[in-house]
Amino acid sequence: MSIVLSILQIVVALGLLNVWLLRFNKNTEFRGGNAANMQQEFAHYGLPVWFMWFVGASKVVIAICMLAGLYFHALVFPAAAYLCLLMLGALAMHIKVGDPIKKSVPALTMLVIAAALCIAYRT
Repeated sequence: MSIVLSILQIVVALGLLNVWLLRFNKNTEFRGGNAANMQQEFAHYGLPVWFMWFVGASKVVIAICMLAGLYFHALVFPAAAYLCLLMLGALAMHIKVGDPIKKSVPALTMLVIAAALCIAYRT
């Protein structure tokens, strides 16, 4: 595949790992409502703690698949498709709680990149 697709896979993987492993307990300007960490953000959306762990584990697996997909291309499409579903859910949660558009930018960006990867790696 092209270098552009490889870069997009790396951007997605590092972005997901950054949010779920490095910034999990840190406040960012993109968290829903006034949440200061991931658990507060999911609570703000009205989602249970177990769902936060499920989404987090899913995103870490997606990140690993994106990196492994640099060599095993068959992993990219299912990982990107699943990420599209998760990002649609994230956007829906931002809309549900009335967040300003700015807070949806990371989810929208990931959705666009994941959709591009789905198109590029479709069989």
